[in-house]
Amino acid sequence: MTFKALDFALFCIGCVAERLHLNQTVVYDKLQESGILHGYIVKGFDVLHTFDSKHITDEIIDYMNEKGVLK
Repeated sequence: MTFKALDFALFCIGCVAERLHLNQTVVYDKLQESGILHGYIVKGFDVLHTFDSKHITDEIIDYMNEKGVLK
């Protein structure tokens, strides 16, 4: 993982945590355990980082819902 991808992942965790009113550690754990962190956020960095923060946050939360992470 490059520094830019790591920085982006931290940005995403912060955005999702703020939107869901959750602690960043909780969001990190959910993303890590579900495989979304590396399988979607880090892997999709090249494309995802070109979108605005609202779109990125919406996409991640939608994917978390699809995978049943936010039950």
